[in-house]
This record gives sequence, structure tokens and C-alpha cells, in this order.
Amino acid sequence: MIHASDMFGGLRGHDEVVVTGGAGFLGRHLVTALSRLGKKVTVVDHAELPEDIAALPGVRYARADLRDYGETLLALQGADVVFHLAGNASGTVSVEKPRHDFHLNALGTCNVGNACLELGAQRLVYVSSAVVYGTPQRTPMGEDHPTQPFLPYGASKLSGELVLRSLHQSAGLPVVIGRSFVIYGPGEDPARAGGEVSQFLRWHLNELPIPVVGDIDRKTRDFIHVDDMCRALVTLADRGQDGETYNLGSGTEVSMRELAEAVGEATGRPALLDADDSSLEDSFSLVADVSRLAALGFSPAIDLAAGLSSLAAALGPFPELPTAKAVFRRERPERRCLTGAAAC
Repeated sequence: MIHASDMFGGLRGHDEVVVTGGAGFLGRHLVTALSRLGKKVTVVDHAELPEDIAALPGVRYARADLRDYGETLLALQGADVVFHLAGNASGTVSVEKPRHDFHLNALGTCNVGNACLELGAQRLVYVSSAVVYGTPQRTPMGEDHPTQPFLPYGASKLSGELVLRSLHQSAGLPVVIGRSFVIYGPGEDPARAGGEVSQFLRWHLNELPIPVVGDIDRKTRDFIHVDDMCRALVTLADRGQDGETYNLGSGTEVSMRELAEAVGEATGRPALLDADDSSLEDSFSLVADVSRLAALGFSPAIDLAAGLSSLAAALGPFPELPTAKAVFRRERPERRCLTGAAAC
């Protein structure tokens, strides 16, 4: 649980805060943290707020489609600080529906950036993704690592970064960009969340082997607890440099084998892995160099062992099994003719 004393400057002097995507997993935790700081928080989303979030002091809800610029302007008016979390967060959905993904992530972000300029917001924090880097060329990855995304999701998040950075350069938009690594914690939707921590625990707590696609030793990730991620975002709002990008992770490399061992230690019984190495597409090391974030005074407060223990307690015995799958390619559609086309 995040306390106000953990939040550095706590957005001092900025009382009106907007969180786009505040009904989502990360958004709900961030809204809760901001409410505890005494902020007036407007949640902008297309989904209804859970009752416990809607009942928090100072929280109001604004339904908006950020692909519509008029709706975006109305939703963001009066904001001192905007945390832009909204968009498609699924790489699989982006492979299956790339135009849908681009509209939500790139066009929506363009509208948010322009609205912040027009309305005079004092700070915009954009939550991007480590997926913009593509296949890692070195480990850990600094913010200067080449950006060559292999998923439409990564391309759309990078497009959002580029448009916001261009607005900073051309018009002075006060934006800070955070590239998120793998977030975990209570409240993830097992039908949508693809992060390994929650998935591993859910399989294990159901007394089943944990299915893993890829090389369990070469496939490593950087996991950060959702409460630490909220603290990192407030740190960016307070101390981040305009126009700059920061990796948001723990800086700790964990292999799939090590994660399974940690799950066993957290639950008191060994975890069994069911490894499938027929596909090695994501068997790489995705780990953040967090020195730039650390220079702002931030360090994670929740290590993996503590995070796993608290999450296992929150999930309880026999939680709902995860169903989210990772899809990297779809079949190429057959050539077709549009009605009235002169030639095919």
C-alpha cells in the first residue's frame, strides 16, 4: 500500500489531476495513490469505474473517447497534471487489430498532447512501453537503446512518444515519457494480463504445472510492483525533465526458472514448470537500465519476494486461471478485390 509520505514531492502545488485509463489495472492503483495525496482526480475512461475507486475522496469520472478531439478537450479541461495511461495494452490485440491499436495509442496520444497544450496543463506524463525497443541488442537497456519495435503495439506506443516529443520541441509541451517494463500486482485481469508473475502464481495456486513458452533460462524480464510504478510516475511528474524519457523498471533481471523458484518460496511448495521451447521468439533479456530514474531519487521499495507473497495472499487458493496468450504473427490474408476495383 502506498502512503503519501512515500510520494516525494507529492505533486505539491498541483491539485487538479487527470488520469486517462484510470479504470484499468495500473490506473486504479494510481488513482488510489493520488486520492491519498489529497488530489482532485478526474478519471477519463470509456469503461465504468469500479465502485471502490469511484467512492474515493476527490475522485470524479469523465467518460470520453480520446480518439475524438472534442471529447478529449472537455475531459482534460482544468487539469494541472495529466497522467496518460489510456490505450490498448495488448500486443496480441495489436497483431490481430493493428488499425484499432494505432487509433487508440497513437491518435489518442496525439489528441491528449494537443489538448494539454491548448488547455495549458503544467505537466503531461506519458506511459509508454519497453516494447518500443524491439528485440534487445544489449542488457540492461538504457534509454538510448535503438527503437525497432516488432509488434504494432510497440510501433503505436513509439508513435505516441514521437508526436509528444515533437510537440515539446515545437511548442513547449511539458511532457515526460516513461517506458514501462513488466508491471505486476493485485487486481490484474487474468483474461487480459500477459505478465508472467500473475500468470505463474495463478497456475501454481491451482496446483497445476506452470506453462512457459520459450527458453526458461534465456528468457528474462524486469518486474516492477504496481505500487512502485505509481511512485515512479509521481516522481516523473515531480522531478522528470521536460522532453526526456525514463525507463520504469526495477533494474533486476529474473529468468523464468528463477521466477518459478520464487513462486515456490512464496507459497511454501515447489513450483513445477511445463516448458515448451518450440518457439523462442521472446526468449531474450528485457531488463531496464534504471540509472536515469534513480538519479531522480527513486528506488523500488518492494522486491520480488515480498511482491509475490502479498500477491499470493491476495489471490487466495484456486484463483481464476489466466487465459491471455501471446501472439506475435497472424496469417497473411489472401489477396482480394474491392468492389468496383479496376484490377486485382
